[in-house]
Amino acid sequence: QVQLVESGGGLVQAGGSLRLSCAASGRAFGVNDMGWYRQAPGKQRDFVARILNGGATNYTDSVQGRFTISRDYAKNTVYLQMNSLKPEDTAVYFCFADITRYSPFSRRAYWGQGTQVTVSS
Repeated sequence: QVQLVESGGGLVQAGGSLRLSCAASGRAFGVNDMGWYRQAPGKQRDFVARILNGGATNYTDSVQGRFTISRDYAKNTVYLQMNSLKPEDTAVYFCFADITRYSPFSRRAYWGQGTQVTVSS
């Protein structure tokens, strides 16, 4: 069994910062890409940022220059540093990881439980 556990959400004023973390744990697995999606009330889940296994990153346009995704390979952990937060960033943030399990072999995306980020104006 592989699990993703998120932390770091909360309430912040506009212009403030938060840092989200997501750690993957389990037995006999390897992590490929990791990243974040978000879902605002009444809306679909949207892509935020991704970090590839080699370190390349990409972001949705609305967070480019404000959010930074990074990764600790030894800890199988992905981070999302969010600066200059805006009320429109308010959402539940979900981390994902593209994971290969070795016994039995499988490869699929796993998701965290979500963490609430609320930005007040």
